[in-house]
Amino acid sequence: MQKYPVVIIGAGPAGLTAAYQLMKENIKSIVLEQSDKVGGISRTETYKGYRFDIGGHRFFTKVTEVKQLWYEVMGDEFIKVPRMSRIYYKGKFFNYPLTLFNTLQNIGIVNSALILLSYFKAKVQARMRSNWEAENFEEWVTDRFGSRLYETFFKTYTEKVWGIPCTQIRADWAAQRIQGMSLKRAVINALFGSQNAKSLIKEFDYPLLGPGMMWERFQEKVESQGSPVLMETQVTRVEREGNRIKSITVLQADKTIQITGADFISTMPVTALLHRMDPQPPEHVLEAARGLKYRDFLIVSLIIDEKDLFPDNWIYIHSPEFKVGRIQNFKNWSPAMVPDASYTCLGMEYFCSQGDELWEMSDSKLIELASREVVNLGLVSNINKIEDGTVIRQYKAYPVYDGEYQKHLKVIQTYLEGFENLQTVGRNGMHRYNNQDHSMLTGMLAVKNILGENHDLWNVNTERSYHEEFTVEESKQKVQALAK
Repeated sequence: MQKYPVVIIGAGPAGLTAAYQLMKENIKSIVLEQSDKVGGISRTETYKGYRFDIGGHRFFTKVTEVKQLWYEVMGDEFIKVPRMSRIYYKGKFFNYPLTLFNTLQNIGIVNSALILLSYFKAKVQARMRSNWEAENFEEWVTDRFGSRLYETFFKTYTEKVWGIPCTQIRADWAAQRIQGMSLKRAVINALFGSQNAKSLIKEFDYPLLGPGMMWERFQEKVESQGSPVLMETQVTRVEREGNRIKSITVLQADKTIQITGADFISTMPVTALLHRMDPQPPEHVLEAARGLKYRDFLIVSLIIDEKDLFPDNWIYIHSPEFKVGRIQNFKNWSPAMVPDASYTCLGMEYFCSQGDELWEMSDSKLIELASREVVNLGLVSNINKIEDGTVIRQYKAYPVYDGEYQKHLKVIQTYLEGFENLQTVGRNGMHRYNNQDHSMLTGMLAVKNILGENHDLWNVNTERSYHEEFTVEESKQKVQALAK
């Protein structure tokens, strides 16, 4: 039996941040990671020297302590990356954020006018209603932007990502991801180039060799101070006694190890955590866990014999006739991501669910599909230019905000809060669509709680000025500037 002051499940952003903060307090920990790489969904994979991320991971945050930590660990190994992205819809590429003349050119004056009329109609209808709140994504977006803009730029991509109708996605997911954005502000952005929100930034930091580089640095630092990070280590049992966790049992290379600790931090999917508890939680808690859903994700990385394909960091593919949801051009994130400057590496991202057609498709068929789609999109001139490819499947990439999730999560949260020495952190540990910085913040606050402070981790990622929006104060400043 091994014993450590703190036992951490998962070597993603939240888990490694917690280990690092404990290290700075001279508190030993052990980190248990199921895969062979640190970083979780923020890791960087490598294939024949080509590096690619599981999605795109910009390093931009409004959380000061997280930003300080990035630079503390990485130093000058960050590069500045100019931000460029577009939307592909109905055979046209739209600038993102939307620009006035590009949008008018692609949609046409008539459709643009109809979008505006639909927007004003929605605003009139909203003023006529009282005590009404949107319950689902479709209602939330339509209420704020009008039905035409919803149908044009929101519906198809959202349903491609989540695999369910927008009417089945909770409104609070929209509030979390695109809160505060308005058509008026979008027009101001287009006319005057005001780009002050997270996703409207002109440039962002990025590790030279991808985000996985940072998590490898975290691993090196904590291990150098006597806190091991065990890779390919699967948690099989979480022993509890009353309102305390007693030990963790893991399987590593056919060897069973029992690990005890005073405090436990878990980043593993909260559903898996509950099902591995011994004795098992009450049935109503397990039933709630079974009710939580996840969206899986796979990336087809294509190596292409072309020096320059397109200038974007990434492109959103809204058109439903294509199965690909987003395309990353990793060379445009960092030139060091490709070993040969005459080649380009693209990440074709497909949103799916374990067991569905895409997920079950063979790697060779997926590479064929991705190759065909990138050519049909006009991004690669000839399929013969695609020389190689590989496939990475990511389980439980996104927690699903369906109509029942809030009810189920409340039951689970209430149960877990009853434990004296257990905290769940990170995206999957809290079943919350946290970005990397907010996952890190939950890890930091968990350590502060161990040290005697009292932070509510469930309040992290509730700030209004984060996703595709301006703060109230910023908005006032813009209006004042325009009035002068």
